[in-house]
Amino acid sequence: MADHKRKVSLTSISDEEQQPSLNITHGTAVALVKRPKTDEIQKYGSTALVQAGPKRTSGLQAPIMHLTGHKGEVTSCRFSDTGEHIASGSADKQVFLWNTYGECANYGVLQGHKGGILEVQWMPGSERVITASTDHTVAMWDAMTGERLRRGKHHTAPVNSCCPLSKSAGDDNMFVSASDDGQLAIWDARERNPAAVIEHSQPLTS
Repeated sequence: MADHKRKVSLTSISDEEQQPSLNITHGTAVALVKRPKTDEIQKYGSTALVQAGPKRTSGLQAPIMHLTGHKGEVTSCRFSDTGEHIASGSADKQVFLWNTYGECANYGVLQGHKGGILEVQWMPGSERVITASTDHTVAMWDAMTGERLRRGKHHTAPVNSCCPLSKSAGDDNMFVSASDDGQLAIWDARERNPAAVIEHSQPLTS
């Protein structure tokens, strides 16, 4: 097991002090390497041939990388369109941003929600991230600077889900949110209020 001993201290931030920001290196990554089973040879005797698996073609440092740093349950995790970055959302109200390759460095933390993160999504073909939270809001972030670009306040209950309105690259302003209040809101990041709202009689979970 290769252990990247990059010790990082985690600082507790109260709701009152919490502002949208990008903090660096709050998490750590550890490569988990699975040992090959050597006892299988006993099944057919000492002369049995043990064939190696196919050659790995992945650019990952190890088949499994263990990313740590969140102080609560991880509720959502998404790769960016390029596959070069990962965003993880947690009940600790934070979104961690990771590099996929190398040591999977935690290059930033998005903070600003007053409730747990229920879903995180990358906007298509861009460095923007959207988040849904139990604080009844949805937000859009710049993953490079950590700036919160838009905070959507419309729902009256936890927002369970969010996703881009279109999967086409370059369309990184329009997105939707679904809530326990039974409403699906369509957002334009350039506008303050939802562009449209669709009412349902039951809570929306995805």
